[in-house]
Amino acid sequence: MKTFKDKVVVITGGASGLGREFANVAARLGMKLVLADVQRDALDRAKEELAAQGASVIAMLCDVRKGEQVQALADATVAEFGGVNLVFNNAGVGSGGLIWENTEADWEWVLGVNVWGVIHGVRIFTKLMLDAAAKDPSFEGHIVNTASMAGLLNAPAMGVYNVSKHAVVSLTETLYQDLQLVGAPVGASVLCPYFVPTGISQSHRNRPDDVRMTKGPTASQLASQAMTDKAVSSGKVSAVDVAELTFKAIADGQFYIYSHPDALAGVQMRMEEIVQHRNPSDPYKATPHVREALRAKMKLGEAAPKA
Repeated sequence: MKTFKDKVVVITGGASGLGREFANVAARLGMKLVLADVQRDALDRAKEELAAQGASVIAMLCDVRKGEQVQALADATVAEFGGVNLVFNNAGVGSGGLIWENTEADWEWVLGVNVWGVIHGVRIFTKLMLDAAAKDPSFEGHIVNTASMAGLLNAPAMGVYNVSKHAVVSLTETLYQDLQLVGAPVGASVLCPYFVPTGISQSHRNRPDDVRMTKGPTASQLASQAMTDKAVSSGKVSAVDVAELTFKAIADGQFYIYSHPDALAGVQMRMEEIVQHRNPSDPYKATPHVREALRAKMKLGEAAPKA
């Protein structure tokens, strides 16, 4: 996708964080915007700010876990702007802790947003794009699914999140291959940010009642939250930076998009371990103080096994 002006972009999780910055870049490039989010006040504020900048923008409440709500988002997009060219399946939430301590509600919430949200976005919007391409030989389309470096690595005490983001990477790689197979004029990219200061570490603020926590967080969940908050807040690459490099990647037809290319050393090590039949290595080998701090916050005793 080489041109953006007057094209239509849909952004889930568009009221804050990466989604909000995607919207800023899209508005600057002259795109027509459709923002979706579950947080009404932030969504209304984003719409007002972008409209004040002269952007054509509509905004909708949308819980991407629900296929009917994503379909309604697509219907509203077509009704307002006639179609769609660029989709950011970006809505995401996080939950940590030792993997056996996560409740069924934890799994339903995280997989619902992070995986089913992308599934619904892909199955609904890809068809719209292909239909548009069949009618217009000049059509350009692209889909960006937000995964994470957690979709390529497996840090401890982040199991639910890791699983969800690995699924997004796999889904997007398959989408890319399927689009190539049929020769579609629609591109696909997977965005794998590392620790970028956004609101995802506080995503529990928007956790719906149907998957609410029914009891207090465990020590491991509190420890994971604290460590993630610290890592995210200290990130040197901003959401603005990630939005800019993402749009450049779209224009360049680049599939894998990384905010922190240095983190790929860990991915390479993981691939070598898989190929060479080695057990997974300690992710904290170079920073043992981080591992010990995590264990201390989890209130693990001295008898805890050493990695």
